[in-house]
Amino acid sequence: MKGRVLVAAPVHSVLTNGLRKMGFSLAINEKISQAEAPGLIGDFEGIVTSTRLVLDAQLLQHASKLKWIARMGSGMEIIDLDFARAKGITCFSSPEGNANAVGEHAVGMLLSLIRNINTSNLEVKDDNWLREENRGIELEGRTIGLIGYGHTGPALAKKLRGFDMNILVYDKYKPNFPEDGVTALSDLNRIFDEAEIVSFHLPLTAETHHYFNEDFLYKMRRPFILVNTSRGTVIETTALAEGLQTGKILGACLDVLEYEPIAKMPGEYKQLFDEIKQLDNVIITPHIAGYTHEALHKMSEVLLKKLQGFIV
Repeated sequence: MKGRVLVAAPVHSVLTNGLRKMGFSLAINEKISQAEAPGLIGDFEGIVTSTRLVLDAQLLQHASKLKWIARMGSGMEIIDLDFARAKGITCFSSPEGNANAVGEHAVGMLLSLIRNINTSNLEVKDDNWLREENRGIELEGRTIGLIGYGHTGPALAKKLRGFDMNILVYDKYKPNFPEDGVTALSDLNRIFDEAEIVSFHLPLTAETHHYFNEDFLYKMRRPFILVNTSRGTVIETTALAEGLQTGKILGACLDVLEYEPIAKMPGEYKQLFDEIKQLDNVIITPHIAGYTHEALHKMSEVLLKKLQGFIV
């Protein structure tokens, strides 16, 4: 029998069953709190987590038996990777598992925005039949800039090719890649000059924090639509608000916010958020782009395969 594993996230049974077959004993506690974790974490060889626990140095120092951490999803900012590495703890993520879901969600939000689907639906339910007021625009022939091209960027690009769009891609750590239907860029200049839509697909790091800021906003030559399904703090909210107010940003599709959830927003930000959320040209969803039943299964399967390859 191998050691114990704390499952601190919703997972598919393919993962729990697989871990049991590998000889692990599981403690399933999806609602474990940050406060109670230090007293429990020392008993586990592995942890499966999502966003509930912040596995920082303060918490990991209690993990005397921990050998691995498996992250459902992609955001590794919740783990102190340097501290984990120093302690000999191997960390896994599963961005391959929910990339398609994020790509589909981004397309859905974008179509809802440019075709006035959300607003016109609410109007009809209020007995208002407004056709000319809801005349939309098409994606065909338009230019989109994708910033970040790890997993969700390619998933979105695959779907956008069917709309016959011009797809510009910039990824600092992936400057050249052969892929039909997209144009890889060595810098952001063509996105600044040509893009009518900008979509972010970046991890959260010190480098990407407030990647979209006032400087980025005013480097864009034309008004544009902003899409963010990556991490909320990639977007500086004050720059977003300024762009919407001035018309530089024609609309925004946001699955993530700088502060989540709404109940935990600081007062100054909440006031700004309350103004943004009232705008008809802004669509906001509660961090659910990668939150599908299929993605839960895929991410669990990805993690199981990685763990099977790691644990002999």
